[in-house]
Amino acid sequence: MTSTIDAGSRPGPGRRTARRRRAGLGDALTGYAFVTPQLLGSAFFVIGPLIAVVWYSLHDWNVLAGTFTFSGAENYERLLSDPSFVDSLQATGIFSAGLVVLNVSLALALAVMLNQRLPGTTTFRTFFFSPVVVSLVAWTIVWGFLLQADGGINGFLAELGVDGPNWLRREDTAMLSVVIVQVFKNVGLNMVLFLAALQGVPRELREAARVDGANAWRSFWKITMPLISPTILLVSILTIVGSLQVFAQIAVLTQGGPGTSTTVLVYYLYQQAFEFKEFGYASAVSVVLFLIVAVLTLVQWQTRKRWVFHEN
Repeated sequence: MTSTIDAGSRPGPGRRTARRRRAGLGDALTGYAFVTPQLLGSAFFVIGPLIAVVWYSLHDWNVLAGTFTFSGAENYERLLSDPSFVDSLQATGIFSAGLVVLNVSLALALAVMLNQRLPGTTTFRTFFFSPVVVSLVAWTIVWGFLLQADGGINGFLAELGVDGPNWLRREDTAMLSVVIVQVFKNVGLNMVLFLAALQGVPRELREAARVDGANAWRSFWKITMPLISPTILLVSILTIVGSLQVFAQIAVLTQGGPGTSTTVLVYYLYQQAFEFKEFGYASAVSVVLFLIVAVLTLVQWQTRKRWVFHEN
């Protein structure tokens, strides 16, 4: 009698299947509810503006005259024959190359030093990371005063008997100055990322290499570098993308000068849109900048299998 009651009270296979379906539907609705704000934000603030910029780039938009005329590919044809655009591409390439090389190499070197656990590493780490949390504009303004002809850097050089140049008003030193300012602003963040990666390298592997007769450099190159290569990829992508978006440093320090030596693409875009009111042409510049960032990121991502550990 008991077994008959228990068997009758148990849900059948159909009820269990329906219950699982309801539970799965509830989980799916919960997941959609969590991702919907992100999807809406991306649609309104990323995808929508990107489509709008492409649409604007196909028009001759004169804000002062209130005209908005379809011009097709004329803005892109104008880019190909614009020497100022070519100069901005060259300035962007120089800035990006200098920033990536100096930032990544210096950050890795600092991380290796901090990983030795020497006395004073906490103070050293704070010294290099503190600029990351400082306001970018405030940081740049301070460096602007230091780099003036009668600023603090030339004052220090004068104490050593060296006549310093006008750093921000000479073509051969303006770009170098901007790169160094940006390197010291963000090197602390990359340093912390590299330090976390180095501390994740198993000590047993380095000790085994030392037992096999490998010196410190060979152990670092053959063991440590492959294991931290995913972090190198991440830092490289972030640094390259950030270097292509630089604006505040140029606007505060050099305003694109002297001449066009520091007029990078983003500052050139700003000039075309908000100084010359060429919004259609500026939109074409922004589309080209987006394509450059996308292509460089894609190239790094596709080549990762050749040198990033765990990707083969």
